[in-house]
Amino acid sequence: MSDWVRRLGPGQDGHRLVCFPYAGGTAKYFRPYARALAAGAEVLAVQYPGRQERRDEPPIDDLGELTRLVVDAVLPLADRPVTFFGHSMGAALAFEVARQLEDKGVVLAGLFVSGRRAPSRHRIERTHLLGDHMLLGSVRALAGPSAKLPGFDTFARNALPLIRVDYRAAETYEYVPGPPLSCPLTALTGDADPLAAVDEVASWGEHTTGEFRLRVFGGGHFYLDEHRAPIVELLAEHLAAGT
Repeated sequence: MSDWVRRLGPGQDGHRLVCFPYAGGTAKYFRPYARALAAGAEVLAVQYPGRQERRDEPPIDDLGELTRLVVDAVLPLADRPVTFFGHSMGAALAFEVARQLEDKGVVLAGLFVSGRRAPSRHRIERTHLLGDHMLLGSVRALAGPSAKLPGFDTFARNALPLIRVDYRAAETYEYVPGPPLSCPLTALTGDADPLAAVDEVASWGEHTTGEFRLRVFGGGHFYLDEHRAPIVELLAEHLAAGT
């Protein structure tokens, strides 16, 4: 296993689920999913440089470069059926990695994109250019109920340099039109997500010729913290079907 990929639970034969964290996130965010899905798949997560055991490595502020490096890391995992699950920036990255894999003849068993508008729905965003105080306020607003947990502000303030780099990667990403994917694609969002309106998320259907599903949950950008059980159920059904 390369530095880019972390195994989050005991390995299983068969399906692999590779998770892509949000801006400022780490591989360990997906440990609860790994525990819940342990009986049906090998659950892994991409670990971006600049955090946890990779904290001494400089973070990368370009999604194109991230894509190239992650493709090299996950390509060896495609000897078995592979499904991607990405949230926010991780959704855009998972999509671009999936595109490059298809160019190499590897078609995913499925792609789950969460909390991110479709690549064809561009917005001009400059959050990464805000001063520290305003950037912290933006992070706090997106975090929802988690922002009320003890120590949240201290943690977020310490992580601001890393968060800023990830925001720059996410906000400067520009989709280059090309052939749609051919794998099944499921798009998930919260109905009050300021970064991913339902109609913008629905446009993910334009980016695959495979089956497309849209699921909308109550909540904001981190709606998945409140709806982990039904999301796990969706993933488990997909993994069990072997599609």
